[in-house]
Amino acid sequence: MSDSIYLILLGMIAGFINTFAGGGSMLVVPFLIFMGLPANIANATNRIAILCQDIVSAATFRKKGILNLRSDYKLLIPTAIGSIIGALVAVDINEDILKKVIAILLVFMFFVVLLKPDVWIKTRIEAANSQKMFWRFLIFLGIGFYGGFIQIGVGFFLLAGLVLGCGFNLLKANAVKVFIILFYTILALVIFIWHDLVDWKTGLILSCGNMMGAWIGTRLSIKWGAKYIRYILLVALVLVALKLFDFSL
Repeated sequence: MSDSIYLILLGMIAGFINTFAGGGSMLVVPFLIFMGLPANIANATNRIAILCQDIVSAATFRKKGILNLRSDYKLLIPTAIGSIIGALVAVDINEDILKKVIAILLVFMFFVVLLKPDVWIKTRIEAANSQKMFWRFLIFLGIGFYGGFIQIGVGFFLLAGLVLGCGFNLLKANAVKVFIILFYTILALVIFIWHDLVDWKTGLILSCGNMMGAWIGTRLSIKWGAKYIRYILLVALVLVALKLFDFSL
């Protein structure tokens, strides 16, 4: 098969995984590097597919009433600021040590998801005072920085912040996660384009697959609900953590 077919199939898998949990970029970025793209160009090119994928997912979640743009925009500002800073840092990326740190955090998150299932399935919206809002701002600023910097696995941390910090169940958290990533990806992509780091042909071909995977994944996540999303999240956490530790799968 040609590289284009591989890119579309890989994009479908990544788009599906990213819609349910996160970590699809762990498949895409190494493949782009294997194709001959430098790491920073592979990292930047992947953002085109992420952008197209999240346009499809956000539109579907909004149409089904899961995502409410009027009330779900409040976390955009800190993540956007963080993503701009992270993208600027990512222009010259060196990620080996960061990968190991992220892997350890994902293992920790796995046990949190495993041992406290109700937290991830039930909605627990609470009124936020000024202190909670301050901490939420810092948390999502940090998540935005990581997302702008490397993107890989950022969905996991957004889900953790939205469920544990904001009280959403996993279905609602997935919808807001997609919306946040869509917004800050636009900002990060502008920086990568400015530095001429985007391979447009590769990114657009990859996007075709990501959009198809996102279309399927979004509809299944709505149909199955938070309980089944949790199971997929647990599997994804294990696989991505193993990959980051460079274990054979």
